[in-house]
Amino acid sequence: MTSNPNLAIVGAGVIGLAIAWRAAASGHRVTVFDPDPARGASWVAGGMLAPVTEAWPGEEAVLELGEESLRRWPAFARELAAEGFDPGLSYSGTIVAAFDHADAEQLRVLGEYLRELGREATYVTSRELRRTEGGLSGAVRGGLVVPGDLAVDNRRLLDALLGAARRHGARFVAEAAEEVTGDSVRTASGERGFDAVVLAAGAWSGRLAPELTGHVRPLKGEILRLRARRTTLPPPARTVRAFVEGRPVYLVPRADGELVLGATQYEAGFDPAPTARGVRELLEGAERIFPAVAEYELTETKAGLRAASADNLPYLGELGSGVLAATGHHRNGLLLAPVTADAVLALLADAPLPPGAAAAHPNRIRSEERV
Repeated sequence: MTSNPNLAIVGAGVIGLAIAWRAAASGHRVTVFDPDPARGASWVAGGMLAPVTEAWPGEEAVLELGEESLRRWPAFARELAAEGFDPGLSYSGTIVAAFDHADAEQLRVLGEYLRELGREATYVTSRELRRTEGGLSGAVRGGLVVPGDLAVDNRRLLDALLGAARRHGARFVAEAAEEVTGDSVRTASGERGFDAVVLAAGAWSGRLAPELTGHVRPLKGEILRLRARRTTLPPPARTVRAFVEGRPVYLVPRADGELVLGATQYEAGFDPAPTARGVRELLEGAERIFPAVAEYELTETKAGLRAASADNLPYLGELGSGVLAATGHHRNGLLLAPVTADAVLALLADAPLPPGAAAAHPNRIRSEERV
């Protein structure tokens, strides 16, 4: 491979855009293929950067990669801001609330697991939790306080990455890829050759790479956006995650006073339409944790298709076709954007991978197929 390869990136969500920015800033000639850049699943996201509160026993490799990327996030955000594109990073932390006894027991299990791993997560009583976040319902049974989690305004981030990539010379082709190989991309208008091709097409990656068929699948998730009104309590000061009768819900405040509420998660193929049931479940769950949302203005309802893998790790590495995979990030695309971009640049330069990235190599698909 040449020292500054002519690089194609298929997909312009947060992963593709982060790679495009980093690669173009490093001197690569970058072409990005996407019919609607920065408007896919990443646009319909909460913006939580929360590997600790996403952790669960048996997913230690997911936690390791997530924490490695979290450590890279402050520098990643500072570099974007220094180029004039502030992504809106928040350091206010996360609380995780439990609505009933079963939810509280689940959080105690999570808290104990995290303490065994040496992570900072403290289980507190309902009263202590409400002192931390005054708008919580009196029905909340208790929860975890996790000060190290971050959050980012996903839409500011996408616009920032798009602007930064363009500033460094990345070209954007508003066409969908129909076929990719290790050195070419074919669209409706023809085939173009490249020194390297990165597949970052999210839930559609399995349609473009036969090795990923059945291993990257779409998971539908609805997201709501609300806004406090003059007569209501303001949104929470930090991210609030909760379990309500076993169903997860999260509330993520934005600097402009908006509140992002999510997210459902279920198999629905490639159907992108939000459903009345999904909206109802989100509103009911949020109201039971933070009652003031019942009087908020509902400003937006959308659904996105996350790219899920079997083990919740992404696929980062070379496929048999020579294509470099950077896909299957599930709920953690925003969190893993910095470490994914750094891993792809390391692969292009034949340099050591970031810690934790080797576990995400696509060669583990063979093991999955034997199970």
